[in-house]
Amino acid sequence: MNEPTRPIHQPRVEADGSLVAHTVATPTAFKVRARVTVGSRKVMPVIFVPGIMGSNLRARKDLKPEPGAVLKPGESAWRPPSGLVDSASEVRKWSKRPPAQRQRILDPSILEVDPDGELAYSASMLDESEMRERGWGEVHAASYGGVLIDLQRRLDKTYRRGPSGEREVRPYWKRVMQVEPQRWGVRNIQRVTEAELEKYSAYQYPVYAFGYNWLESCEVSGRRLRDRIDQIKKFWTERKHECRHVIIVTHSMGGLVARACARLSQTKQGSASDIAGIIHGVMPALGAPVAYRRIACGTEGGHFTNTLGDNIKADAFAIIAGKSAAETTPVMAFSPGILQLLPNQLYPRPWLQIKTVRTVNRKDEVRDLLALPDGNPYDFYRDMKSWYRMIDPALADPARRYRQQKGGLEKNITAAIDAAERFHTELLVDAATEEKSQPYYHPHTYAFYGADSTLRTYGHIRWVAREPVSVSTALTPANIRLAQHVKSDPDGTREVEIANGLRLSFSVWPQDAHGDETVPVQSGAGPQPHVRQIFAPGGFRHQESYQHDDMLLLTRHLIVKIVQEVK
Repeated sequence: MNEPTRPIHQPRVEADGSLVAHTVATPTAFKVRARVTVGSRKVMPVIFVPGIMGSNLRARKDLKPEPGAVLKPGESAWRPPSGLVDSASEVRKWSKRPPAQRQRILDPSILEVDPDGELAYSASMLDESEMRERGWGEVHAASYGGVLIDLQRRLDKTYRRGPSGEREVRPYWKRVMQVEPQRWGVRNIQRVTEAELEKYSAYQYPVYAFGYNWLESCEVSGRRLRDRIDQIKKFWTERKHECRHVIIVTHSMGGLVARACARLSQTKQGSASDIAGIIHGVMPALGAPVAYRRIACGTEGGHFTNTLGDNIKADAFAIIAGKSAAETTPVMAFSPGILQLLPNQLYPRPWLQIKTVRTVNRKDEVRDLLALPDGNPYDFYRDMKSWYRMIDPALADPARRYRQQKGGLEKNITAAIDAAERFHTELLVDAATEEKSQPYYHPHTYAFYGADSTLRTYGHIRWVAREPVSVSTALTPANIRLAQHVKSDPDGTREVEIANGLRLSFSVWPQDAHGDETVPVQSGAGPQPHVRQIFAPGGFRHQESYQHDDMLLLTRHLIVKIVQEVK
């Protein structure tokens, strides 16, 4: 008998393991029955880890405010806007905040994750209290609501009853099984089979979100993710469910956090035994030159290849994040998490180039004069004296928080860069030999990155100046390297004195590589030799990768593949 039904919120698991679902009383004439999905007693939680700026932050509740503090204990410090109205409000707010105030608000040492963010997840089939318990309020709903809802609604429902009462695969799983591999940026895939779905369907997949303080080191966040995994497993075990493994899905910087967590979770056999597998989306595996650009020059706005709407969004983000080095440096120079997004020791070098343009026979001719870094990239980041330096100490501490501390301003900046170097080095460990030879990845890792030729990003940073028509001073790599910084403009242009009074104005040329407007392909493809499979699709911007239907299908496909590895 086929009676009409209506879905209600999924049942809550009580402390004794019983399941309780709530609905409302209806008149006897109302013949539509409430339908609730009861999951398996075997649980494999899926934990989503967002990218930089995707976690809500607040001032620590135990904070003792210093003189001049902007935030009260527990007050929201960072909640990304959702929608046009919120965006306009945030733009107005941040446009009025001078560098010193930005520094006092976005100080990693005073912040913690804010779990009370917006819960714009009405289609999730979870009640508000359960969403809070699962961490959904910790992350930006507008960016990650789509993937959280999709996973929550789809993962637990593999089969349905067909018209004749027979069991059949649900349509949204058939789409996963039938997708053309070109949509995922590969030529061939091992399709999900009915036998794999059978094993997969034996588990329940509650979906969690893990917010973290993205200004702190990813190593610190990785340790907190490890604690969260233990808490989640304990929750289900105490409620008489079997919970031996979790699956981690990451976006961007969240991939570095998850890799740190898995590295911390290793056993002597080289595997994080309770992490079944990890899916990395658009991770800056080798770092991204745009991080240097934003510290040195401010956040880039729109691009001439974008539509008007996209440029308006980009300009709004630039205002919030800081359009000039005077606004970005006081925050980024002291934030190990942000500095860990810089090109690491594996990023193809040289990635910073200094060039001039001169007119010869009425044609422009480009001269390559200097290519950097030409040694340890972290020594390059620690350099605060050259004209092409990333960090200008004069801009770093407008709130005067570090000038009186032991070691002074530059020592505190160096300590943050040292933390970035240490983190990158610790991820360069062969799990089997403990030799620092290759990057560490969980053995059951899959990854995808944006490889769109129309979405330009910085594969290189190119400082370029136009030479005067007549130049009496010969330009050489030596005198370019030794040139003196004269002044910087708000747009990032730097006036430099070369020798004998010759002055040139260097500015950064536009994006040169394809990718997803943030991570270039040379970094996104970094996991290639070290993971089970990597996918290189196009068609989405960095922040919107998990809003793309093909990537939601791919995520479900990969979760099924990971489950097959569980013994």
